[in-house]
Amino acid sequence: MEKQKKDNPPMQCNGRRKALKLLAGGGIGAVLATGATITTGNALSQPKTKKVKTSAHIVIVGAGAAGLTAASKLARSLEGAKITLIDTEEVNNYQPGFTLIGAGLKPLNYTKSTTASYVPKEANWVKEMAVEIDPDANKVVTSSGKVFDYDYLIVATGLTLRYDKIEGMDISLIGKEGITSIYPSPEAAYASWQVMSKFTDVGGVGIFHRPKTEMKCAGAPIKYTCLTEDYLVRKGTRDKSEIIFNAQNKTLFSVPIISERIRMMWLERDIKWNYDRELIAIDPGKKIATFSTPDGNDEMKYDMIHVVPPMYAPDVIKNSPLAWQSGKFGDEGWMEVDMSTLRHARYKNVFGVGDIAGVPKGKTGASVKWQVPVAVNHIVADIAGEVSDSKYNGYTSCPLLTRLGRAMLIEFDYNNNLTPSFPGLIAPLEEQWLSWIMKTTSLQPNYQAMMRGLM
Repeated sequence: MEKQKKDNPPMQCNGRRKALKLLAGGGIGAVLATGATITTGNALSQPKTKKVKTSAHIVIVGAGAAGLTAASKLARSLEGAKITLIDTEEVNNYQPGFTLIGAGLKPLNYTKSTTASYVPKEANWVKEMAVEIDPDANKVVTSSGKVFDYDYLIVATGLTLRYDKIEGMDISLIGKEGITSIYPSPEAAYASWQVMSKFTDVGGVGIFHRPKTEMKCAGAPIKYTCLTEDYLVRKGTRDKSEIIFNAQNKTLFSVPIISERIRMMWLERDIKWNYDRELIAIDPGKKIATFSTPDGNDEMKYDMIHVVPPMYAPDVIKNSPLAWQSGKFGDEGWMEVDMSTLRHARYKNVFGVGDIAGVPKGKTGASVKWQVPVAVNHIVADIAGEVSDSKYNGYTSCPLLTRLGRAMLIEFDYNNNLTPSFPGLIAPLEEQWLSWIMKTTSLQPNYQAMMRGLM
């Protein structure tokens, strides 16, 4: 890593000192990518609000970032409520950190903490899987057959990775035969780093892509493309290599101005791309990837490939009345929620937050920070006999790592408007060291604070 420090583009020392002072003081250090939550010192202050008394039973399905945040927010807002959290996962993974492990920037256990450390004392954690949801009867059934009646339901199941949708691909292949894929676990991310490190030592053909389905952190494949290319440059093997990105449609990113910025950057760095391609098969032995195109299938030889699996809603939602009934969101099984309130379109006591929500934007950790308070505010208002005006505007954030030591902090909403939290300090379309520091240093503790209801 010493060579990386020497090769990083220079920054004025005075600017570095100011930035580090801001981070140490808790300013940018208290930002969850971001939404501009500013604190003083290292403490996260919470405005004191009077709790609403209730005997309502609120069931939360899923104990990831969204589910834990919802449980903590509800516990801080309600007095006497029965909160039931249903999930088997005892390890909480800071999933935005998988890219950092996959690029050799963080150790294997960097993302891991315990789910129990975020479950509020007011919540009852049922360590089972939800296998059936009956919103007409207001019931959730778990894997052991237990039935939980609810007054309100928050669905935060996340999504499922469908490697099986790619012929010849299996999760066990990650780390072998030039195959990388950072998405399932920190172990997969670490195995991907081993492959990427060897590939960049010698060079060759690197292929990257994204699926046609919705996906969490749509910028992740672009980050991995950029970081791989930068390693090739630093190791002196770039002239022996070809980097190709296969986009799933006719753009590199869903926000037009960001797509154009990436296109210009890749022109400068000689990163090639194709449009309208979908990975449908892989032959690990021959190292051939097959992509469908409007003109037929195209076989591409590779030395390294970054596989991004299609992503769908879990079956418990996909096969329930809660899913969209038609369209792409219906085909993939996402929950049919109002894009502003996260309330279900047909079941008014049900809310969907996080990756499972069938909304046009918002499958990022930063979106959870904005979505969950909206859903919680509406539930608390309902219980209090009031009406909440809380709305989610589609806020999504993507700290786009463009090279070692540089990133673009991209924030946008449903209407593809850029929504920078720090105008004048962080320019959203510029590759900056400060954005890199935020991603690699500041965001994880704030993600954890969010799950404790502190942000």
